[in-house]
Amino acid sequence: MIIVIFTLGLQLVSPNAHAQNSEQYTSTFTITGLGLELTKKAILEDNYDAAEEYSTLTNNFYGKNIQILRTVDSDTSDYIHLELLDLHSSILSKSNSQNLIVQINNLQKTLPSGSLDTDSNVIAAFILSEADEQYQKFIQHKSDESYYFTLSLIEHSKVILNQNPILDNRLKQEIDSFFTDLDKSVLNKKDFVTVGNLMTAIQRDLLETESIAIDKTNLYGVIRNLYSELIHAVNSNDYSTAEELAIEAYLENFEYLESDIKKVDEPLLNTLEIDMRENLRKMIVQKEDPNMIIQFIENSILPDLAKAEKMTSELTPFVNGGSLKTQNLKSMGDAPDDQKMIVKNKIDIIREQLEETLLHYEKGDVQSAHASARSAYLDSYEFVEIPLRAIDPDFTLEVEYQFATLRNLIKQEAPQNEIHDVIIGIKRNLDESERIVTGTGDLAPTIAFTSSFAIVFREGLESVLILGAILTYLEASRNNQFKKYVYYGIVAAFAATAVTWIIASYVIEISGANRELIEAIAALSATAVLFYVSFWVLNKIEHKKWMEFVKAKVWQATTTGSVMVFVMLSFFTVYREGFETVLFYQAMSGFAKYMEIYVGLGFILGLISLLGLYYVMRKLGKRLPLRALFGLTMGVGAYLSIAFLGNAIRELQILDIVPYTGLIGTVPRLDINLAMMTGIYPTLETIVAQVILLGVYLVASTYILIMRPRKEQQLASMRKSRKDSDE
Repeated sequence: MIIVIFTLGLQLVSPNAHAQNSEQYTSTFTITGLGLELTKKAILEDNYDAAEEYSTLTNNFYGKNIQILRTVDSDTSDYIHLELLDLHSSILSKSNSQNLIVQINNLQKTLPSGSLDTDSNVIAAFILSEADEQYQKFIQHKSDESYYFTLSLIEHSKVILNQNPILDNRLKQEIDSFFTDLDKSVLNKKDFVTVGNLMTAIQRDLLETESIAIDKTNLYGVIRNLYSELIHAVNSNDYSTAEELAIEAYLENFEYLESDIKKVDEPLLNTLEIDMRENLRKMIVQKEDPNMIIQFIENSILPDLAKAEKMTSELTPFVNGGSLKTQNLKSMGDAPDDQKMIVKNKIDIIREQLEETLLHYEKGDVQSAHASARSAYLDSYEFVEIPLRAIDPDFTLEVEYQFATLRNLIKQEAPQNEIHDVIIGIKRNLDESERIVTGTGDLAPTIAFTSSFAIVFREGLESVLILGAILTYLEASRNNQFKKYVYYGIVAAFAATAVTWIIASYVIEISGANRELIEAIAALSATAVLFYVSFWVLNKIEHKKWMEFVKAKVWQATTTGSVMVFVMLSFFTVYREGFETVLFYQAMSGFAKYMEIYVGLGFILGLISLLGLYYVMRKLGKRLPLRALFGLTMGVGAYLSIAFLGNAIRELQILDIVPYTGLIGTVPRLDINLAMMTGIYPTLETIVAQVILLGVYLVASTYILIMRPRKEQQLASMRKSRKDSDE
């Protein structure tokens, strides 16, 4: 699976990308070759059923990863793909076995091995990922071919490592120990969770992607609790459970502490590793006297563990409530372009796998749900972590725990709503992971700035025009005594808008698990308001109609003579726009994360522009080009409503309220920040909704701006003609 993800990540990379992705290419080449070898062996043994299955496995793998080989030799790669398909067809017909063997040999020769500078550790880790996937198929479908393919892949990963020995003796011993356990587990055909955990541990060591345990006390406490359960198990002569607990204490907990212990006392780390990984397990396997096992734990392991805990706690002193990081971290977006592309595509794969996880769990297929969840992390997110951890290790650890929680809940067969909530959290953090790795870019901040400016300008334009007209008429009619009440209403409206913003922000802040739903409702509300306002503006786009509207407002106020009429008129004129502005900014704030400074600059410039318009209209007496201004604001409103609609539907998809139909490969996959600022996502539901709304705008605009004026002109001409004929 990991190779598939890297393949997808390379689809938009240049033909020279293989220079930076040699490990992916070599791994793909190697795994395909192993599949061909197994196919050939089955044919030589006249076992065509097995040959067919091996051929299917090889074809599926090659088809998913062909892009990797195309980066080296596109024509040859495509030719081999066709030959593999023909080979499978020939196997089905059980004909010309000798010719088939020749074909296989020729295929292997035509695959270009190249002289690539590769990291054997990374290649071995990739091969183990495919071994993990094949073992899952074996467990789920009882496929002997997948089982033997797993054995072949594991053996080849060991061959690669033996050809390029690991220099760190401690690390080599640990990996060798894991491989020994892995061989035994696969040989005994243990469950895929046990085998998968061992493969994960080996990959973690090979790729050096060990988590940095911020909550060390918790992990040490977990180990101690596991040893308490282990002691109870051996006292009950349940050595099988005791061994599982010993493995869990070391493999799934102590592994995360090794990097810190190594910094403070490497000999202590070596002692703990040997005691926990080998000596304790050896005593349990040999079913030694329970008292001896308990004494070994209490007198050897636990004291050393306490010593390690005390020493490592000094590595992360707390300053003002936060941990003091000792490593030099990269800034957000500080990752190579090819890694950014790979991360984006891997995250797309994870989303699909999480959808599969939910689907399997809803059907009661716990094993498949667990396999999908493990694959989403092991085959995808573990490699998102490589650039992500260098930028934000704390956040990386948070997502790691989320995936672990998901797997544990599935194993425990927890209620479906708990699984659903964890997956929603993971989906949200997938967006955050992409933001951190890819950065904001250049175009998205520009759109954030422009959108912010447009919101303030669009909302403030009507208020400026109405208030300007009111004050002008009051001056012309010598009713200057009412002007101060207009200003009172304006000040009160600004205060009310500020209170509305504080309340809205507080409601969203305390919404907790319902935050996504509230953000979706806010975005839908903003869409509806923008839709209404845009057509309201369209109907008043002519200067004459606008001035008639303003005169009616002013006449209503002056005829009553009540000061509260002027206060309330100016208050509601400003507050209505202020309320809409709060709604729009709250909707946009969730989509413009890390671009707040650009949103703020757009807001400030929008206010300055409105003051400039007010000055031109009031002080210079200039007639504003209302048709152009209203046309512009209508267009901006239409764009923003389409963007808000796309984001609202995506929020509802994350919550599984709206269906999710992926269109990756059909619709362009935008950078996460750009997608959020435009609302364009590669899903059927978001695209259809946006296209429908855009169509409504186009049809309505055509009618109001073109067709209706023509009809009015025709009616006016007909009236004039009748008048002339009557005369």
